[in-house]
Amino acid sequence: MDRVDLTVGSGQVVAIVGPNGCGKSTLLRCVARLHQPRSGKVFAGDADVWELRQRDAAHRIALLPQAPQAPEAVTVAGLVRYGRHPHQGLFRQWSHEDEEAVTRALEATGTTGLADRRLDQLSGGQRQRCWLAMALAQETPIVLLDEPTSALDIGHAVEVLDLVREVAAEGRTIVMVVHDLAGAARYADTLVAMRAGRIVASGPPREIVDADLVRELYGIEAEILTATSDGTPVVVPTVSVPPVAA
Repeated sequence: MDRVDLTVGSGQVVAIVGPNGCGKSTLLRCVARLHQPRSGKVFAGDADVWELRQRDAAHRIALLPQAPQAPEAVTVAGLVRYGRHPHQGLFRQWSHEDEEAVTRALEATGTTGLADRRLDQLSGGQRQRCWLAMALAQETPIVLLDEPTSALDIGHAVEVLDLVREVAAEGRTIVMVVHDLAGAARYADTLVAMRAGRIVASGPPREIVDADLVRELYGIEAEILTATSDGTPVVVPTVSVPPVAA
């Protein structure tokens, strides 16, 4: 990444878009303390995340990575309980407060009825809601989602993104990496467009999504239409052109 400067407001949904390998997931990993930047700082509120203890950082930031792996035969309730791990310790064992957090996360994601089911017996959309429940059970003000709709059909993708909006409406900050520019424009308050490790545009989707941006990011010509229901920009690809040099 090169000279990335980004501020995210509380309670916002921010979608990071761009071609493969442009640094989207790396940016999330830097925020989540999985990849330390060579220079610069990452703040969660007023704290530099790299100066926090790992447990303290986990009280502020939850990360749902791309294609997460679950223990074999784990139930949904068992998976969601993993979200409470940062709150456990030598003198802090499982409590009624933890159980209530799990219950709230299951209810928020509509997975209460799946609590006793094995994760590997569920559909892709159901599994993704369960993973999101685990992240919510961590009860952090910031939630990072790396491609939460990957491998989902359009129906399940919309279901997950609707849930993301509901979570943000409760005051949590959501930063997510998405490949679907149309979905990002529809659900995000702020769109962050990256290419070759740099942020090339950021702002409300209606203000920054145009044919020039699509060409710069993906090397294609596109017509930008406007959804009649809410004014969301809709990208309609037309003719491929050589990508812009980095």
